[in-house]
Amino acid sequence: MQNNERTCAIAYSINLLGDKWTLLILRDVILHQKSRFGEFQNSREKIASNILTNRLKMMLEEGFLEFLDPAATKKSRRYIATAKGMSVLPIIIELYLFSIDSIEQENLDDAQKKFKKEITQNRKRLVQKRKAGYEDFLCELKKG
Repeated sequence: MQNNERTCAIAYSINLLGDKWTLLILRDVILHQKSRFGEFQNSREKIASNILTNRLKMMLEEGFLEFLDPAATKKSRRYIATAKGMSVLPIIIELYLFSIDSIEQENLDDAQKKFKKEITQNRKRLVQKRKAGYEDFLCELKKG
């Protein structure tokens, strides 16, 4: 990233996170514990493989994700969130809270309804729970 793009914190953040795919990939990694290319492609938003490849590359370069490759093979490669990637969780939560009331309740599946109830009752506890859940997920992945 060029230095002239780092003169305003908002502009810099939007440059990194301003497209929907980056945030949706981070949502899938952190909240849904997806870690493989195919898992990202199977998300309901249906990201094209070339866009997914480009976003994952950028997210690796910018330090939001890193590889976990226990068997040192392409098949075993997983994308995991770094501390920088995890720092985006509050932004994802705020975006969720900003728009959830504009989605009709009958359009939500049971998991979404449960998440909505949980997040609106105690956002701080939900964030802590999701972070802890992700940490547990990483420990299991690293064990192999």
